[in-house]
Order: sequence, then structure tokens, then C-alpha cells
Amino acid sequence: MQTSIWASRPHHDSLRDVARSYWQLTKPRIIPLLLIETTAGMWIAGQGRVSPMLLLITLLSGTLAAASAQTINCIYDRDIDYDMERTRHRPIPSGRIQPKDALIFAVVMAVLSFSLLARFANLLSAGLAMLGIAVYIGVYTFWLKRSSPQNIVIGGAAGAIPPLVGWAAVTNELTLAAWVFFAIVFVWTPPHFWALAMLIQDDYAKVNVPMLPVIAGNKATARQIWWYTVGLVPLTLLMVYPFGVCGAVYGLGAIAFGGIFLKKAWQLRNHYDDKDLARGTFKFSIFYMMLLSAAMVIDALPITRAGTAAIAQALTASQFAHGVQQVWQAIPIVG
Repeated sequence: MQTSIWASRPHHDSLRDVARSYWQLTKPRIIPLLLIETTAGMWIAGQGRVSPMLLLITLLSGTLAAASAQTINCIYDRDIDYDMERTRHRPIPSGRIQPKDALIFAVVMAVLSFSLLARFANLLSAGLAMLGIAVYIGVYTFWLKRSSPQNIVIGGAAGAIPPLVGWAAVTNELTLAAWVFFAIVFVWTPPHFWALAMLIQDDYAKVNVPMLPVIAGNKATARQIWWYTVGLVPLTLLMVYPFGVCGAVYGLGAIAFGGIFLKKAWQLRNHYDDKDLARGTFKFSIFYMMLLSAAMVIDALPITRAGTAAIAQALTASQFAHGVQQVWQAIPIVG
């Protein structure tokens, strides 16, 4: 039944319909967040000064790399996509695009991604982009997704590579701070994805994909979401101290956004069967990473650094003047 579906070639009424099918194949809703993380990595590495051309090339290359990985994922998962009503109408299981055509499309995008970064940035960033594809396909899609409830924990490393690509594109090296950014996204990924998995676990159970809610249940999953979030918030502050690549603007944002994330994770931990709370936690997790990355960009801007330095200097001067005044008042008046 499935083979005949994939072998069929439903007619596209126009070139626009063909383009729409290939566009859907790349799962475009996933890509913008990866690009925001890439931009944040570039801005921190460049201390707020990034060539517009380099930014454009890196984001285009990142889009192509992510689209390539998602396309290969669709090729491999076409059997389970057909079995789930939610994904049955995707381009490959519906027969609108054939697997071999999709594979050619994916390879072309990967080659373009590597070539652009290698030519206009450096080989390190180009290699990292290809590593991201390899981890997502080899580790997550082929190996862990259908075999382990820890699939998203380990395979989620692929989603943490874009900040490294951006960082390397600017500096041609990866410092410890760059790896802290990698770790932030790596630790953020499980609570983000598990909250979604709690909502669609019936689909995963139907096709025997061992996502954590399917194997361990909502209570254990919500508890894991909580503990990962507890670990995530202090991790984000390492960018301020001891590494010092981000300042007060980012630090205050990280504390505020982290506090909200912790509140939502705690509520879900206590009401683990509440789908509205799971949905709210999932949606906020996306917003959280967007805000965190935006705070990094804003904090790295020269005008922001100059402003915070001026405020710090003024506060220091004010404290010094106040201290002198206290000392003067403490001196006894003789005569």
C-alpha cells in the first residue's frame, strides 16, 4: 500500500505547486530559530561587529544545511510519516515528491552550503555545518530516534551546532565560550522537545517511536523537563561569568527569562497530565531561546556596551563620593 503511494506521481498544477512541495519538504518552521542562534553566535564572536555580507552568507548556508538535513529525515521517515495522520500529507508519503528526487535536492543543498561557507567564510564553519547534518541524520534519525528514549538528548546535539557555525564563521576558531553556547542549546533541547512529545505521544506510540512520554509516561517526562530546566538557567549565566563574553543586559535577561521557564516547568511537573500546560511550556521554550539569543545580540552591540560601561562608571563614582562623604562626616570637628 505504502509502496504504491510513494510510486504514484500526483500532478502538480503549476511550478508554484512544485516549489511549495519542495519547500514543505524542508520543514521551514524549524529553521528560523536555528538562524537566530547562529546570528547570536556571530554577534558574540564579533563583539557586535559583523560584516553584513558574512552574516548573509552564513545564514543562507545555515538555511541550506538545515533544509538538507530535514529533507533526508523526511526520506528516511516516510514509512512512519505515512502511518501518522498528522504527517501523512507531507510531500513524500503523499507521493508528490519521489524519494530519489528529494535525495538529489538534499545533496545539492548540502553541497551549496559547504561551498558558500568554505569560499566566503572558512573551512571550519563549513565543516561544522556538515557535521550538523551528519549528527542529525546519522545519530538522531538513523540510530536513536527509533531505538532509544534518549534519542533527543544525544541526537539533539545537531541543533546545538548552528551557534558554533556562526562563531567559527567570524573567528575561524572555537573558544570555551562558544562551547558554553553549544551546551546551552544542548541542555535546552530535551525540555523543549519533550513538552511537544507529551502532546503528540499517541502518534509516536502508534509507529513505535520510543519518545520519553511513550516509554516512561508524563510524570517522569515532566520531572525530567524540570531538572533539565534547573540545570539550564545557571548554565546560561556562565556567558557572563566567568567567561565574560556577555554583559549585564544579557545577564538580566537570562535571569528573567529563566525564571519564567522555571515557573512553567514547575507547573508542568505538578500537573503533568495537563496538555495546556505542556503546550504552554513548549511554546515558551521556543520564545525563551529566541529571547536569549536576542539578548546576546543586543548585549554585544557597541552602543549597549558603551552605555552599560557609562552606567557602571557613574555608579562607581557615586558610591565613591558617598563613601568620601561618610568618612568626612565621621571626622570629629575640633575647636
